[in-house]
Amino acid sequence: MGYKSLHDCINDLEKNGHLIRIKQEVDPYLEMAAIHLRVYEHQGPALLFENVKGSRFPAVSNLFGTLDRSRFMFRDTLEKIKTLVEIKGDPVKAIRHPFKYLHVAATALSALPMKTGKNAPISFGRTSIGELPQIVNWPMDGGPFVTMPQVYTEDPDKPGIMHANLGMYRIQLGGNEYIQNEEIGLHYQLHRGIGIHQTRSNAKGQPLKVSIFVGGPPSHPLSAVMPLPEGLSEMTFAGALGNRRFRYFYDDEGFCISADADFVITGTVMPNENKPEGPFGDHLGYYSLTHPFPLMKVSRVYHKKNPVWSFTVVGRPPQEDTSFGALIHDITGNAIPKEIPGVHAIHAVDAAGVHPLLFAIGSERYTPYLKERKPQEILTIANHILGSNQLSLAKYLFICAKEDDPSLHVHDVEKFMMHVLERFDPARDLHFQTNTTIDTLDYTGSDLNAGSKVTIAAAGGKRRELWRELPPNFSLPRPFSHFKLAMPGVLAVEAPAYPQDGNTAEQISILNDHLKNEQTDGLPLIVLCDDAGFTAENSSNFVWVTFTRSNPSHDIHGVNSFISHKHWGCRGPLIIDARIKPHHAPPLIKDAAVEARVDAMAKKGGVLHGII
Repeated sequence: MGYKSLHDCINDLEKNGHLIRIKQEVDPYLEMAAIHLRVYEHQGPALLFENVKGSRFPAVSNLFGTLDRSRFMFRDTLEKIKTLVEIKGDPVKAIRHPFKYLHVAATALSALPMKTGKNAPISFGRTSIGELPQIVNWPMDGGPFVTMPQVYTEDPDKPGIMHANLGMYRIQLGGNEYIQNEEIGLHYQLHRGIGIHQTRSNAKGQPLKVSIFVGGPPSHPLSAVMPLPEGLSEMTFAGALGNRRFRYFYDDEGFCISADADFVITGTVMPNENKPEGPFGDHLGYYSLTHPFPLMKVSRVYHKKNPVWSFTVVGRPPQEDTSFGALIHDITGNAIPKEIPGVHAIHAVDAAGVHPLLFAIGSERYTPYLKERKPQEILTIANHILGSNQLSLAKYLFICAKEDDPSLHVHDVEKFMMHVLERFDPARDLHFQTNTTIDTLDYTGSDLNAGSKVTIAAAGGKRRELWRELPPNFSLPRPFSHFKLAMPGVLAVEAPAYPQDGNTAEQISILNDHLKNEQTDGLPLIVLCDDAGFTAENSSNFVWVTFTRSNPSHDIHGVNSFISHKHWGCRGPLIIDARIKPHHAPPLIKDAAVEARVDAMAKKGGVLHGII
């Protein structure tokens, strides 16, 4: 839908039953986030908070809370955008079928950014950082954050909007050592678009100009998170998706200003000037802790007439960013498989926090004359996957061959896991990368950004039938007395608290000695955990606990393990130690008093009655 503004979108959603207004005063400290989380959990409507305590500006959240609502917002352009992405990956289609793609050419042409005059709506007024909604999502957060920003920077070597980057990186508005109204914190990694621009600015010894847009048509924040093909500008994509050209101008200080945004914060990042940023309750379900990140010195804060502050809440998946991901997948379809030869499907498992766990299906066509098929081509594909963009942040990659089951789907977590566990050989099919990089937000490694990866590959017929129930005579020695099957072939084993010194050799030895002579072929995976009942309760709990609380090189063990020519393997069950470790970040825990206030809102007569 060609919305001209966030207000247009809000009115359209409300008219069609997709949004409710919350008129009573709400506290931006934890309460707004708690309401959002509860409504999202029930797949409820978007929320317009009209009366935010401590701020004169209203706020909206959960716009993208369901895939149906997202599709509704872009109902006039979604199919055209899918086609645009498709022919970007295969432009020969447009040459072969020019008349079929004429409408896409028109869409692409109309998407070119449009420079406007400085009397745009965003020029209506000015405010300060402290007057913005000071939204704090989780009890241990270091301060208020902007969670739905569009952060704009230009390449200092190629200035101009067509070489600019628009990304969604969290912004800390206050707390820690920031000078109120003068300084804010930016959290991003140097390999991102903004990080590349900062590196080039640092090399020139000059400040990087940054513009932070909040609000505006919903196509703008979606474009900021889209994994676009090289050469396709986020601003161009925003125009095409929103059926409205991205309007912008430069203010008298040289900052790019989004004419349709509700708020714009401008400022500069000085070379090598950092301050502590965080903690922040993040999408893995834990806090990302305090670390030095770039400092932005605030210049101005613009706002339009009657602006609306846009925000979201992240935490243990699924959350609104999960719905973002579903919409992105809906738009891009098979774009990623086309970029990696031999890949049929890839899925970053949301329930595991996205980056820790990847599922992939590839082709296995090498040496078909062998008596026993084994992973070969898919190992080459695995290396390509782990070296590609955001996929390189993965810790665990489970990959299998399409030829073994053409009906297998990477989004069916339990079925996919079972397929791999039925076929992989733990003595042969585990391939580690140690002392490498992982996601900055993942604290399972040995240091910030430092950790390991493992590929678990499977090709060929079934090697085992997975246990669907434990044999009557199955037992484990003390202190491993409580255990439960999490899914066929996977046993969650409750273990003592992880030792402070990290020495688990004795515990692993107890398990190994007990199981090394047992018939356990139907049990290829054992997960050591703090709570077996919770871990085994459902597949979401299993993948969250297992893959967000383990570092492959340090936490993978095995019964009857061995090293042969620097290859590690085992001949009995694989053991993943997924207990919380002393160096891990704390998990996100809600505030009981705030939750009770939300409960009250759900009672008869309350604003959320019938919604949660």
